Parts: sequence; C-alpha cells; structure tokens
Amino acid sequence: MFALILPLFFVAFVISVTWVSYKLGTTKSNNAKLCAIFGFVLAFLPPLAVIYLVVLLLKNDTSIA
Repeated sequence: MFALILPLFFVAFVISVTWVSYKLGTTKSNNAKLCAIFGFVLAFLPPLAVIYLVVLLLKNDTSIA
C-alpha cells in the first residue's frame, strides 16, 4: 500500500509545482512557459522547488506594456 501512495504523492507534487509555477509566471515574469519548465525540473528536488516558488511569489509583478 505504501509503495503506491508515495509515488502518487510525488506525481501530485510535481503537477502542483508546475501548475503554480505557471500561474505565478503569468503575473511575475514575461515568460510563463519558462517558469513552468523551471518549476517542473525543480519539482524533482523538493527543497529547491519550494525555494523557487517562494522566490517567484516574492518577486514584483511585471507591468504590462
């Protein structure tokens, strides 16, 4: 049972980090897809993924020109 739950949590974590990175990237940067790709890659290293999300969250919003 545990062998099934742990991979499911990991997959859910990767999907959620990627989605949150994309959503934050739409307001915090000019390239949301690149933010999502970085989030996806860093999701495989959970401490770095959390640090990345915090940095992205604290970044100032970009102005739409």
